[in-house]
Amino acid sequence: MNYNKKTVKDVDVKGKKVLLRCDFNVPMAKDGSGVITDDKRIRAALPTIQYLLDQGAAVIACSHMGKPKGEVKPELSLKPVAVRLGELLGKDIIMAADVVGPDAQAKAAALQPGQVLLLENTRFEKGETKNDPALAKAMAGMAEVYVSDAFGAVHRAHASTAGVADYLPAVSGFLIQKELDFIGGALANPKRPLVAILGGSKVSSKIGVINNLLEIADTIIIGGGMAYTFSAAQGGTVGDSLLEEDWKDYSLEMIQKAKDKGVKLLLPVDTVIADAFAPDANSKVVKAGEIPDGWQGLDIGPETVKLYCDAVADAGTVIWNGPMGVFEFAAFAKGTEAVAEALSKTNAITIIGGGDSAAAVQQLGYADKMTHISTGGGASLEFLEGKELPGVACLLDQ
Repeated sequence: MNYNKKTVKDVDVKGKKVLLRCDFNVPMAKDGSGVITDDKRIRAALPTIQYLLDQGAAVIACSHMGKPKGEVKPELSLKPVAVRLGELLGKDIIMAADVVGPDAQAKAAALQPGQVLLLENTRFEKGETKNDPALAKAMAGMAEVYVSDAFGAVHRAHASTAGVADYLPAVSGFLIQKELDFIGGALANPKRPLVAILGGSKVSSKIGVINNLLEIADTIIIGGGMAYTFSAAQGGTVGDSLLEEDWKDYSLEMIQKAKDKGVKLLLPVDTVIADAFAPDANSKVVKAGEIPDGWQGLDIGPETVKLYCDAVADAGTVIWNGPMGVFEFAAFAKGTEAVAEALSKTNAITIIGGGDSAAAVQQLGYADKMTHISTGGGASLEFLEGKELPGVACLLDQ
């Protein structure tokens, strides 16, 4: 995939209407009060919106929220987003009652440079997730330029993320540009050595990533629940630990492929085990592959922590996706915490691939020490797999 895409700075937007795809899929309070519990995604869109306004554009913003599956669900309305966006920009946001219906059409037609219109939840339209050309054409018909800035949604070929680019000149906003620069740069031309740290629960969810990174990385570090499948594949006992029996052969193939390619594949040498999956479970440290029945591995052990932290100390680039253990339990978060701390101290380019790793880095207070924290969990994973992202592929090349 070509990562070198045109951005908002490469098009003249003065006096034009710009359809801007944002990721306003923010968490809301469960009580139906319409309170946004974390506005990070709204704040992330501000630089692109402000730039467009400063350039004299009229901005028609759109986004999905949740999974209404083509039905209008009031609890998934973007009205609270319009209020918060207005507070952050210090201006009134015009809210449309629909996506491409009479209200949106009328408000888009009347929109003046310097104004912001927010369309209703794009997934209220049945055609959104099907990438319906009629819906894409109707959305594009309201504007003259399309700007994509929703990295969290670019791995989906939806009407608002990819389809509209068939009808309008399409460029990236600053958020997507940053993702392409950092993750794309790390994959295409990394500062070496390139170290990839992969955690999380399942080998099966990281197959594509491991496979792709074996072609690029100098060192791959495996942690989290998926380490026990590698351990069992090599004849170790894993007790009641998470295990994907069907992926043992694959794990052995990866170990062999790493040897053949001269890539260092680091697996845990010890593990913190517990007698139950609970925050207050009894725990002890054992050698990897020596977990007794009735016990389960919930974190990497102290020797492994040292091994992994040493591996990132002199790295040129580090990509991290997935925690090292059950990070939500304090007793089993030490491996994840140690890796985050090690990354905060290295001189390497550090790229955190969204999801749980991003949450960990933020909770631990190391966010400002990282070079880049991805805004898209699923999208960054598919990016690392080397897959083509429909919402990026549709943008104009430089």
